[in-house]
Amino acid sequence: MAKKVAIVTGSRRGIGKGIAEELGREGYYVVVSAASAEAEETMGEFKALGIDCEYIQCNVADTQARENLINTVCEKFGRLDVLVNNAGVAPKVRRDLLEVEEESYDRVIGINARSMFFMCQLAARKMIEFQKEGLEDYCPRIINISSVSAYASSTNRGEYCVSKAAISMTTTLYADRLAEFGIPVFEVRPGMILTDMMAEASRERFGKAIEAGTLTPIKRFGTPKDVADCVAVLCSGRLDFATGQILNADGGYHIRRL
Repeated sequence: MAKKVAIVTGSRRGIGKGIAEELGREGYYVVVSAASAEAEETMGEFKALGIDCEYIQCNVADTQARENLINTVCEKFGRLDVLVNNAGVAPKVRRDLLEVEEESYDRVIGINARSMFFMCQLAARKMIEFQKEGLEDYCPRIINISSVSAYASSTNRGEYCVSKAAISMTTTLYADRLAEFGIPVFEVRPGMILTDMMAEASRERFGKAIEAGTLTPIKRFGTPKDVADCVAVLCSGRLDFATGQILNADGGYHIRRL
């Protein structure tokens, strides 16, 4: 039986890296992908863990790069079992909502929302083709990584919030459209996740509130493993009837409390 194949975008570091590692441990052949041409350190770590993987550079904002990623994987392996759309960016400069520049808006929306929409489309078409070929043990699924910013307002990075809200609707649309093919689509919403990309100022600001229990009922930062565990559960097949659902990997941040 051929090994199942998963693509994780934006997986050279941070949350994406954690997801890729977990899927590798679960037995998937993992295609690690990011915009950077350099990924030796990440790949070395994965191979030291015995994870079957390879790296394909892909700037998801580029149409040709997206097509190359999906086509290369499908042609090489003859299957695509899981697509995890994780790649994303924050504004280069945080600006008040009244000062946001169109260039920043277009960049963030283009990478975070537009690219994810079309990555879902590319993968879905291939997954449907593979289903028609009658592949053995083939139950594909798509998982989109968004953020609590899909619903929590941050007026100094409005374009980011809008992009994450768009991911939620993209998930809903594809879950609806692909249901007839038995392809579930899910969203995972990370909260305050401690990675090397989190600014020190944010660690200090959020850390105090988390420790006090005023920001999240679980009094610790999340880790990439927390998000990866959600993805692994969604890949297990045990939640396929819940297509379109959201898993909040946020320490309870989404809970309304008095």
